[in-house]
Amino acid sequence: MFKSAPSITIRRIRPEDAESLRALRLEALRNFPLAFTADLAENEARTPASWREQAARCAGDAPEVIMLADAGDCLAGMAGVSVPKSGKLGHAGTVWGVYVRPEFRGRGTAQRLLEACIDWARTRSLVALRLSVVVGNDPAKRCYERCGFVVYGIEPLAVRWEGRLYDETLMVLRL
Repeated sequence: MFKSAPSITIRRIRPEDAESLRALRLEALRNFPLAFTADLAENEARTPASWREQAARCAGDAPEVIMLADAGDCLAGMAGVSVPKSGKLGHAGTVWGVYVRPEFRGRGTAQRLLEACIDWARTRSLVALRLSVVVGNDPAKRCYERCGFVVYGIEPLAVRWEGRLYDETLMVLRL
C-alpha cells in the first residue's frame, strides 16, 4: 500500500531544470554514495554551464534522457537512460541515477520513473535496457524486478567505497 502523497508528475527534463537536477543529483550522491558509481566530488566540481548543457541535451533528441518526478514545489526523484553512439552498441541503453528522495519513497515513484524510461526506450526502438545495483540494495533490486528487469550476472569488485569492495548485480530488460 502506497502512502498518500501530493500529486507527482513524471516528465522529461527541461533546460530550466538544470539547477534542480544538480541539487537532486548531489543530494543522492552525498546521502547514498553506495547506490551510485558516480563520484560526489566530480559532480560538485561541474560548472553550472555543464549542468545546463546536460539538461538541454537530455530534453532534446539526443540518445539519452532524464525523467523527473515533479512534486510541484520540488523534484521528488529522477532516472536517466544513456545509449552508446556506436552502431554496434546503440540498440541497448543503460539506466542510471535512479533516485527518489526519502520523503517520497513508498509511493511507486521509482517504478513510475522507470516505466517512463522504458517507454522512452521503446520509442527509440531499443531492444534492451541494462542496469546494475550494488549487492545488498534489495529494495532497489525488487523495484527493478517489478519493472521486468531480470538478473543476468554479478560483476565482482565493481565499486570501491571507503576502502571496501562491493559486487554489483547486473540486470536487463528485453524490450
